[in-house]
Amino acid sequence: MSTRGTGAVGTLFAAAARAEPLAARMRPASIDEFVGQRHLLAPGKPLREAIEKGKPTSMIFWGPPGTGKTTLGFLLARYADREFVPFSAVTEGVSRVREILAEARQRLDMGRRTILFVDEIHRFNRGQQDAFLPAVEGGVVTLVGATTENPSFELNGALLSRTRVFVLQPLDAIDLEALLRRALTDRDRGLGSDEIVADDAAITWLATEADGDARRSLNVLEAAVLHVGKGGHLTVDVMREAMQLRTARYDKSGEEHYNLISAYHKALRGSDPQGALYWLARMLTGGEDPMYVARRTVRFAAEDVGLADPNALTVALAARSTYEVLGSPEGELAIAEAAVYLATAPKSNRVYEAWKAALDLAKRYPAEQVPLHIRNAPTSLMKELGYGSGYQYAHAVPEAYIPQQYLPEALKDHVLYEPGPFGFEKDIGKRLQWWNELKRRAEGGSDGDASAHKEPE
Repeated sequence: MSTRGTGAVGTLFAAAARAEPLAARMRPASIDEFVGQRHLLAPGKPLREAIEKGKPTSMIFWGPPGTGKTTLGFLLARYADREFVPFSAVTEGVSRVREILAEARQRLDMGRRTILFVDEIHRFNRGQQDAFLPAVEGGVVTLVGATTENPSFELNGALLSRTRVFVLQPLDAIDLEALLRRALTDRDRGLGSDEIVADDAAITWLATEADGDARRSLNVLEAAVLHVGKGGHLTVDVMREAMQLRTARYDKSGEEHYNLISAYHKALRGSDPQGALYWLARMLTGGEDPMYVARRTVRFAAEDVGLADPNALTVALAARSTYEVLGSPEGELAIAEAAVYLATAPKSNRVYEAWKAALDLAKRYPAEQVPLHIRNAPTSLMKELGYGSGYQYAHAVPEAYIPQQYLPEALKDHVLYEPGPFGFEKDIGKRLQWWNELKRRAEGGSDGDASAHKEPE
């Protein structure tokens, strides 16, 4: 018979429970209490069935903080009636893993199985991750790993092949509101005994500002209640003060680094200054190196705007130089200015494509000889050998253009660059067309009409 809740012992249990953070006290004790992740836990979904049937296999939970990864591991162990052994890859090492696995073998010999929950499993390098493999393969433990990083990048293939990956999503505001109200009214595990009065607007504000993180929302709620005291009144201002500074979800060395720079680049390419500014702000407020963003902005100017607006590269380089001079936060405005300029500039990747084609051509034809007529001839011997013979100086004619062959004979018909129809490249196209017409007339041996010798408007 349990003694919890009776006499002095019950008082000790209650005190110990209250000493835990609110987020820990409110951890769901059953699958029906779990909030969010309907795509994984709706009736009939594989993860829900694995939990309810008590037959879990090794798996990886991938998702942002506060989405329920640890809770799901706990529920797997509870429903399967297995030992739940938590392990942190941040604070513990391989030696502790060996101890846990040895204990799990002893436990298995006595007929009880173990769920080893590895938090932040991506913090183990690929070699360290191998320590789990024999125990997973031998059924000594069921491994449940939790990670905020993309398993494709952070976990070795051998471990991934032996686990199933479930992707957890940030909780939506409606789910967080329900969780916060439950915490305020729950007298056993939550804050119900504090008899707090909370404005609907305050709950809604916190549910929105928590960025889908249940732990963060409960931590802020607990801080706000501590601030106003028993019987206190929670307003938006109180919640805002309790939250203090909302930290952007961003890992400048992890997947979000690549996701956000990709979003920034694609917004620029898609001519959306609003999106470009938002993703730029997300990166910079999240701690990204502004010089990295500035370099990528310069690259975009060359790759995606190109000669449609030659000034774009100048603007991007100026933004980079300005940041070098001013630093943060003043210099960040120059990067933002460049982002708006590039987003609204005409786009062309024709030079980018031409350069890739040129590199490919150089690899396929690595030893073609330079035609004699365009070789330099600084010595009399070289002149005798025909170097420079037949070369025609373009500035010797009014048009500053004389048709000549500048590619090796084997490549003379290759076209690498063709201008696009927008911005400055439209003018380049007209100019190339004019030169081609001059070349055609020269090859035909006719001077044609006078207008053919005038540069196009």
